[in-house]
Amino acid sequence: MIGAYRIEANVIASADGMIADETGVHPTSLQLDADRRYFEEALEHVAAVVHGRHSQEPQAKAKSRRRIILTRKVASLAPDPANQNAWLWNPAGAPFEKACAALGVESGTVAVIGGPLVFSLFLEIGYDVFHLSRAVKVRLPGGLPVFAKNRFGGEPETSLAAAGLKAGPTQMLDEEVSLTDWTRAP
Repeated sequence: MIGAYRIEANVIASADGMIADETGVHPTSLQLDADRRYFEEALEHVAAVVHGRHSQEPQAKAKSRRRIILTRKVASLAPDPANQNAWLWNPAGAPFEKACAALGVESGTVAVIGGPLVFSLFLEIGYDVFHLSRAVKVRLPGGLPVFAKNRFGGEPETSLAAAGLKAGPTQMLDEEVSLTDWTRAP
């Protein structure tokens, strides 16, 4: 935990560890019902959502959720002019706790939902749980990996282990989607 915040990530990756195709687009081949249901349920109980400018949450309740959007377009923090429930955050200008405070979030679960730079930043900040879904039948050669190049490197599992997280048992959400919860070792 970071202070009073529990940091959880949710991502679906292809079998070869990609979250987008070679053009940077999250393809329909990764938009699978079992993962969508799991993701939507996970977001029902969060205090806030964190993501980059290009990541989106297409669910019906998305606009009502409080969110922090990472960007270099502000020096530190600024209200998002396009969304009254969001703040723009530049981690180089303000700590995570200050971004949460600006949003009015004093405690609770914060869901990190992407993209690669955001997932990588929180490897450094610290996850409590990283929910890694895999589309076991999908490959995206030359695609965008879960984590941007960073000191951990490699497949998502390699990066998570190097960051001190431990894999729980893998379960199948259906015949197309596996799920492994990676948790911070006590």
